[in-house]
Amino acid sequence: MVSGTLSVDALLDKMASETRALITRRNLNDPLMIGIRTGGVWLAERLHRQLELTSPLGVLDISFYRDDFTQVGINPKVQPSQLPCATEGRDILLVDDVIMSGRTIRAALNELFDYGRPASVSLITLLDLQRRELPIQADVIGGTLALGPDQLVKLNGPDPLTLTIRQRD
Repeated sequence: MVSGTLSVDALLDKMASETRALITRRNLNDPLMIGIRTGGVWLAERLHRQLELTSPLGVLDISFYRDDFTQVGINPKVQPSQLPCATEGRDILLVDDVIMSGRTIRAALNELFDYGRPASVSLITLLDLQRRELPIQADVIGGTLALGPDQLVKLNGPDPLTLTIRQRD
């Protein structure tokens, strides 16, 4: 893919449709949607509205759960996670912007389980970069993207939500 900026509206519509089907197929009753800060929260806010979910939206900041925490240090924008209700026994819809290695999702699962044992966790992601280091797969994917080794993708937002693909510095 060439460097540039792309809208994510069509991908969000696809994700909403597939998430609605997943909720029906798995018979998820009143699932709790949780976005991973920052891009996952922006996507979760949009999906939450589109799906008209009744449970309030949750937010996870996984900074302290990352396995590279000692290498990269603390993110200066670390904020507390905000889970509006108990996760114990709940069906969780976990939303992130990009799945690449699987390490962010592993960190998010570790944090979620510190709050309680959910009945299930379904992963929803905007993009899959297919560079897995851990055996973690998304249940709903907006799209798949193959980047060159010198390219990066970034979700910009919150309004409008766009993707920027650029060369590494």
